[in-house]
Formats: sequence, structure tokens, C-alpha cells
Amino acid sequence: MRTVRAPSRRAAVFLLLGLILAAGLPVAGAAQQLGVIQSPILTINSDRLFEDSAFGQRAAREIEQAGAELAAENRRIEAELTAEEKDLTARRPGMEPEDFRALADAFDTRVQEIRRTQEAKTRELNQKSEVERVAFFQAARPVLVEIMRETGAAVILERSSVFLSANATDITDLAIARIDGAIGDGTGALRARPLETRPQEPQEPEETAPAEE
Repeated sequence: MRTVRAPSRRAAVFLLLGLILAAGLPVAGAAQQLGVIQSPILTINSDRLFEDSAFGQRAAREIEQAGAELAAENRRIEAELTAEEKDLTARRPGMEPEDFRALADAFDTRVQEIRRTQEAKTRELNQKSEVERVAFFQAARPVLVEIMRETGAAVILERSSVFLSANATDITDLAIARIDGAIGDGTGALRARPLETRPQEPQEPEETAPAEE
């Protein structure tokens, strides 16, 4: 006999929270539109919301292109440094040890600088996906709020965190269509603000000279 697993504590908390929030919320008049589900609780697949949107697909293309360009740049730099190293090695027999050491040290220093520069570019590229994702959800928030207003919903839950729900409560496709219509692929849209900002140092009040009597 098959047994049904109990929902995880996290999923149960999410569901309970949604029920509590929805308990006292009246259904908005605009929620009577034909074709829009009426439910105090909605679900969404946030990963697919981003990845299948015009914004997410544009971001993915840009990241893929930037990654290919960076890989090509790394290969070109590697080939140039390899050729320079071979040339330096070939010249070594005819050079004074001190002269060769000076050139070798300068070469090593430049290699380290190039490595740091390319590693920084790689980190920046790796962070771009998260930056684009944050920007997307900032821009999508008003659209999701409007869908909640239309449906009379009090909460939108991550679908993967819900133990059981009707497919009709999933608004992922509806949200993608609405967001695409509102912001398109996000070209020129306001980018995400930094996740962390350093507080400004307090400014010392300017001293003013006493007024002359």
C-alpha cells in the first residue's frame, strides 16, 4: 500500500502563512474578469518566470556571448604569452644572467597582472546572471502586484515549496505574458541596485564664524 509523504515543515509554513494572510482579505471587484482565476493563494515558478521571459532570454544570450568572447580573449592571451615565453627562452643563451633575470621577472609580473585582470572579468561575468535576475524581479513586481489585485490573492507562493495545489493557481504563464508586455526584454531598463550599499560617513557640520557686532 502506497503512503503519502507529509509535507515538509517549510512547505507547511508557507501554506499556513498564505492561509492566514488570505483569511481576512476581500476579493477585489476587478477580480471578476473572465479568464482570470479567483483565488486567495497563487503559485508561481520563479525560475521559469525569469528564464522563459523575454528579459531572461535576452540576459542569457548576452551572458553566453560575453562568455564566448572572454574565452576567445583568454585563448589569444595565452597564445601570445606562450610565444613570448618561448622567445625569451631562446634568447637566454646569448644574454648575461642579470639581463635575462630582469626580463624574466618583468615577464612574470605582467603574467600575474594579466591573470588578475582576466579573473576579475570572469567574476564579473559570473555575477551578471544574479544582477540581471534581481533587476528582472524589481521590474516585475508591479505586474505581479496587479495580478494579485485582479485575482483577490493575498500571497504568491513559490510552486516548488507547496505540497499540493491545483494547476489553475499557477500564474507563471500569465505573469510571463504580462511582464513581457510591460518591460519587453528589459533593454535600457533600470538595472538592479547594489545588494549592499555602504552607509555614507556622517558629515561634520561646517563651522561658521561668529557674526560681527
